[in-house]
Amino acid sequence: MRIATFNINGIKARISALTDWLNDQKPDVVFLQEIKSIDENFPCEYFEDMGYTVETHGQKSFNGVAILSRLPLEDVQRGLPGDDTDEQARWIEATVVGDKKPVRVCGLYLPNGNPNPGPKYDYKLAWMKRLKTRAQALLNTEEPGVMCGDYNVIPQDEDAANPQVWQTDALARPETRAAYREILNLGFTEAFRTRTQGPGHYSFWDYQAGAWNRNDGIRIDHHLLTPQAADLLKECWIENAVRGREKPSDHVPVWLELDA
Repeated sequence: MRIATFNINGIKARISALTDWLNDQKPDVVFLQEIKSIDENFPCEYFEDMGYTVETHGQKSFNGVAILSRLPLEDVQRGLPGDDTDEQARWIEATVVGDKKPVRVCGLYLPNGNPNPGPKYDYKLAWMKRLKTRAQALLNTEEPGVMCGDYNVIPQDEDAANPQVWQTDALARPETRAAYREILNLGFTEAFRTRTQGPGHYSFWDYQAGAWNRNDGIRIDHHLLTPQAADLLKECWIENAVRGREKPSDHVPVWLELDA
């Protein structure tokens, strides 16, 4: 089972880039973030013609998440539990039925939180508390489970080319990192770091100031695995080259391969 998480930064702006990538790589499942489209306007036909089932949780002009899957999907749910007043489209989950076994996969777009301090940062931390609750419930099932997406969290200084620039940013504040560690410490495995150690590995490069050409990036897109999913882990990698294509997103796909 080959799963990719990909913040596409606007489905309408990136439709050609996304379909080209899908034709090249043919992932089994893709979790998209920042589709920036309401459900009714999402161009499902492009992907359905390629053999994908499409499930979306959209929002006009902002946020929005989606699943594209060649594998059967069951029990699709939208919205992170815990706050019925939250109207931001940042969470979608489903059971992906693999050839060997099913895996519960949750796709997320965690709030950025800037400017901080302030209401946006308070929302980010509150969202992470709700995420921790959902994460614990996922663990309690004792089944293979994955939480993947754009976490807007730089876990450690080595995950930024210039960590000093990010010290006061909501992505790297001590409170953000502590909340992320609390989730990890419930019993999750961060897939990429089980396979690749050390600095120099990024999944986001800003459009400004030639960040891509200077490799001035940060690593903020992650796959967190329950113990049962970690037992199935075959590989996890970042597909950097996509950032150098025509009209790219500022993020690149992060891949997860499970023996499922």
